[in-house]
Amino acid sequence: IGARSAAAAMAASTAAGKQRIPKVAKVKNKAPAEVQITAEQLLREAKERELELLPPPPQQKITDEEELNDYKLRKRKTFEDNIRKNRTVISNWIKYAQWEESLKEIQRARSIYERALDVDYRNITLWLKYAEMEMKNRQVNHARNIWDRAITTLPRVNQFWYKYTYMEEMLGNIAGARQVFERWMEWQPEEQAWHSYINFELRYKEVDRARTIYERFVLVHPDVKNWIKYARFEEKHGYFAHARKVYERAVEFFGDEHMDEHLYVAFAKFEENQKEFERVRVIYKYALDRISKQDAQELFKNYTIFEKKFGDRRGIEDIIVSKRRFQYEEEVKANPHNYDAWFDYLRLVESDAEAETVREVYERAIANVPPIQEKRHWKRYIYLWVNYALYEELEAKDPERTRQVYQASLELIPHKKFTFAKMWLLYAQFEIRQKNLPFARRALGTSIGKCPKNKLFKGYIELELQLREFDRCRKLYEKFLEFGPENCTSWIKFAELETILGDIERARAIYELAISQPRLDMPEVLWKSYIDFEIEQEETERTRNLYRRLLQRTQHVKVWISFAQFELSSGKEGSLAKCRQIYEEANKTMRNCEEKEERLMLLESWRSFEDEFGTVSDKERVDKLMPEKVKKRRKVQADDGSDAGWEEYYDYIFPEDAANQPNLKLLAMAKLWKKQQQEKEAAEQDPDKDIDESES
Repeated sequence: IGARSAAAAMAASTAAGKQRIPKVAKVKNKAPAEVQITAEQLLREAKERELELLPPPPQQKITDEEELNDYKLRKRKTFEDNIRKNRTVISNWIKYAQWEESLKEIQRARSIYERALDVDYRNITLWLKYAEMEMKNRQVNHARNIWDRAITTLPRVNQFWYKYTYMEEMLGNIAGARQVFERWMEWQPEEQAWHSYINFELRYKEVDRARTIYERFVLVHPDVKNWIKYARFEEKHGYFAHARKVYERAVEFFGDEHMDEHLYVAFAKFEENQKEFERVRVIYKYALDRISKQDAQELFKNYTIFEKKFGDRRGIEDIIVSKRRFQYEEEVKANPHNYDAWFDYLRLVESDAEAETVREVYERAIANVPPIQEKRHWKRYIYLWVNYALYEELEAKDPERTRQVYQASLELIPHKKFTFAKMWLLYAQFEIRQKNLPFARRALGTSIGKCPKNKLFKGYIELELQLREFDRCRKLYEKFLEFGPENCTSWIKFAELETILGDIERARAIYELAISQPRLDMPEVLWKSYIDFEIEQEETERTRNLYRRLLQRTQHVKVWISFAQFELSSGKEGSLAKCRQIYEEANKTMRNCEEKEERLMLLESWRSFEDEFGTVSDKERVDKLMPEKVKKRRKVQADDGSDAGWEEYYDYIFPEDAANQPNLKLLAMAKLWKKQQQEKEAAEQDPDKDIDESES
């Protein structure tokens, strides 16, 4: 029975427990709410409502010693618990010691600091707080003891040394401070520590002691700036001989391998202050000769300023030229084929140096022959030879050397691959200036034999023309035309020469020979020159025959127009009729021409002629021949053959073309229909206006 009752009680309790569990409500609408609440909004509301702010603890007033002891006990227990939880948190130790110090419990505070040092003796803040507590409470010997322990334990912490020496100096214990400094210097600290020691001695006028410290300092830290500071220290205190000796020792100490421009600049400025200008100049020149110029920019600058202040004009120019010369030397050394740098360098040298120096630089420059035998690589290089020759002729006044330069350059150029006509012509002109005409002709003849070029022929012919050697000119033109029969300019010049000489038949024969050539570079220019030649000779029939021969070769519209204008300008009887006849013939000939713009150009020229000289009927006749301008569309293909859309263009429809007559009729009907449609739309848009008009 007991077992059954227990089971029943358990079942009842279980049922009651099941009944007490609340049912989880099913969320039917799972869509997001319209107003979303962010975490930032929750934090801001908490801040505004001050939910996390705790009220300040109530202030307690201690009235008797028992309450004070009780407060101390609670507080110490709290501090000790914090320390016990985490011994390595030094801030807990410092707070504890400072609290004891505030209660004037110095001995307890010392004990706490000592316990903390046992935990972490490397903590700098701990030592500083400990020593500050002793100094604050005027416990000088205790403070000395702490500083001694600190610098012994951590000798590389400069802050301890600074504080220790400062304390001893404030106490007036100069000897003790000096002793601390000496102990510090044994560790060879950084530069600022040495400066602090020197400044300490200078505060008490101990210049000799400061000098001794500087002697040790420049050996421990042998930097240029430290030697300069040492010398300036001597200069500041009036020991100029000592300062000069320091600079000289520094120059000797660094030697030629580790030279620094700043040392020499400082040395020179010191001597400048002492009015030793010759010494200054020697120092600058000594340094500039030994220091690489890219590392001596400041040295150059100061030397220039010094020369401007105390030197003459020659000295200033020398320093500027030497500086620029060095820059160019560096450039050509880095890239010997940088011909632009050579040009600048030579220009500088020519303006200042002697002839031998200039020749030496020119020889160095021309020795850098382009490695590839391609003309584009030689174009800049050849001007070195040109300038060299011009220098020898105009500046050095040495014709023999000039001739040697020209000959050497012409031997160097690979004439089988390319040549430079400029060099041949300059050499020939030089020989003419030297009154050596056979040498000039020999040079130009050699050039034409080795490497004939249009420019060489033209230059040689121009030379002979100036010398009035016309037979030689004829021979040269013959050679020239054998070399390049397609050159129309040469034919024209040859014919013009014969015309000037009065040999008209020879000139005409040259023109005939020229137009019979199978290939010409500018045939239109040649034909025009031939026609102009015949017009000048007033050979009308020959000119007319030339036009007819030209029209057999080309039906260009400009030829027809020129022919018509020639007939008009001939001034003979029937010239107008002949001109009109040519226009009619041209119009018939050009009906089959695909270039409609050219045909239109002809008709416009004809119309302008009829406007000036024709009758009304003639004008109407030409006007009837004028085409109508029509806008059309056509397909455009891209480079790859795909369609690129449509484009609009203007076409010309001529009334004479029978094939275009139906198109013209259709076009006229389309225009009439479009006009009627526009009138109809206008009438529909404004019916009231039509009613008013009918009533009126």
